[in-house]
Amino acid sequence: MAKELNVAVLLAGCGHLDGAEIREAVLTLLSLDQRGAQAHCLALDADQHHVVNHLTGQPREGERRNILEEAARIARGRVQPLAGADPAEFDALLMPGGFGVAKNHCGFAFKGAEAEVHPQVLAFVTAFFEAGKPVGAICIAPALVALCLRGSGRHARLTIGTDAGCAAALDALGASHQELSRVREIVVDEALNLITTPAYMFDEARLADVFVGIDRTVAEVLKRA
Repeated sequence: MAKELNVAVLLAGCGHLDGAEIREAVLTLLSLDQRGAQAHCLALDADQHHVVNHLTGQPREGERRNILEEAARIARGRVQPLAGADPAEFDALLMPGGFGVAKNHCGFAFKGAEAEVHPQVLAFVTAFFEAGKPVGAICIAPALVALCLRGSGRHARLTIGTDAGCAAALDALGASHQELSRVREIVVDEALNLITTPAYMFDEARLADVFVGIDRTVAEVLKRA
């Protein structure tokens, strides 16, 4: 019997404007389940950068929400604090996107290549690359990867689709951005065991196409675990 793989799924909250992109997160969990892998959702136990009204797209002044509690909405309560997680217990890492990745896990949404990464996130993500374990990054999550690898001597080959501004920032961080014109495509960095796909970096992407890209990413990650 094949070994059951334990995969860490790092969530940035709940909601594409201020947390994890819900569809990307759910499709990631679905793909893992279809392949018999055990998903373990994790999140920072900290306040979001801000709270956004997803109907209007505007910040809700004075409102605070906790990233871990919001991630529990997606994980049906089965989510653990990132601070207590040991990377050695997992075979691979998957990171759905959403603006929370670029606002809560790091400051890429505000400072681009000059952004800092939350220390817990930096330590957790970096551990997978140091151990040679596979990592899958979806949507804007490749920007987090590039920030985590900054100054490490590791130069990732990755994609966030066709966004020229984000691509320039990733290149400035030492990554090699690969432009993709189709949501279904993935980029595989064999040397780093890194797989990336653009997903909703294409704003008008069809859900079916987003799933194909995520499913291909998950398949490649599990193949290398």
